[in-house]
Amino acid sequence: MILPSTYSIALLLTLVSMICWGSWANTQKLAGKWRFELFYFDYSSGVLLTALAAAYTFGSMGDGLSFMDNLSISSRRNIAFGLAGGVVFNLANMLLVAAISIAGLSVAFPVGIGLALVIGVVWNYSINPQGNPTLIFAGAGLVTVAIIVDALAYRAHAAARQKGVSSASRSGASRFWKGILLSIVSGILMGSFYPLVEMGKAGDYGLGPYAIAFVFAIGVFGSTFVFNLYFMNLPVEGEPLSFGDYFQGNARQHLLGIFGGLIWCAGAISNFVAASAPPEVNVGPAMSYAMGQGATMISALWGLLVWKEFAGAVLNVRLLLALMLILFVIGLGMVSVAPLY
Repeated sequence: MILPSTYSIALLLTLVSMICWGSWANTQKLAGKWRFELFYFDYSSGVLLTALAAAYTFGSMGDGLSFMDNLSISSRRNIAFGLAGGVVFNLANMLLVAAISIAGLSVAFPVGIGLALVIGVVWNYSINPQGNPTLIFAGAGLVTVAIIVDALAYRAHAAARQKGVSSASRSGASRFWKGILLSIVSGILMGSFYPLVEMGKAGDYGLGPYAIAFVFAIGVFGSTFVFNLYFMNLPVEGEPLSFGDYFQGNARQHLLGIFGGLIWCAGAISNFVAASAPPEVNVGPAMSYAMGQGATMISALWGLLVWKEFAGAVLNVRLLLALMLILFVIGLGMVSVAPLY
């Protein structure tokens, strides 16, 4: 299998991960009124196809064990951890997609993924401590403050838009709390999947990065059909759906879903590979995860600059958004240099 040979390449892979994880949700926005529950069937298919393609190309080339050799000697326990990581991630991501449909990219990602970053960094560091703990935890603390600031900005913007319209104000408040709660639950779950991935890679019979990505993707794809039974029958917004509704989508909407899964999985594989580099160039799972979750900043910029989710915001809301981005950048910067000190 192909692994990074220098620290610079490993760090570059974490940046690729950050961009991919922060950009895939644009495909959902581009799909227009296509419900997220239906979008997700194609998304999970894209995740599985990408993991399979990477396993039989990069995972079967170069030195060391090939993907198939690695998979054949891995213990059932490690495989179970990889599958569990995919299932946990999938539920978290479906809740995140639901939050995006209600609150937008610039809110759901900073709150949900920001919270996941804090939980994941602490948990991953406890499993495999690498890097300066002061920088790592101080950076995670700044990200936590950024999450709070973003939630305050969203609430203030929603209140300003609904001011003077009592019924709409009540509806806006309800959507605010629904979007925030979905993001928080998503973040708690999202912060738990990466440690499960690391457990799947641990030990003499652990899965390599390409094998864990494949097993993880099976967990994502299989659990989609289970979780979607709930989301389609008890939707967070809108009327219940049937499986027949999936076939009402056009080719563009289905392709956007598959492409979204491809983008996310490409980021995941880059992240897993960076965290599995040889010890002398390894960025470490805590930092690799934290850098990947810099996707929060990327997605927030997509929401603010491209999708105009805070269009017409008053001055105090714009200042809060600027503060949120600054805190994220400083926090992620502290985490990124932690291995050097």
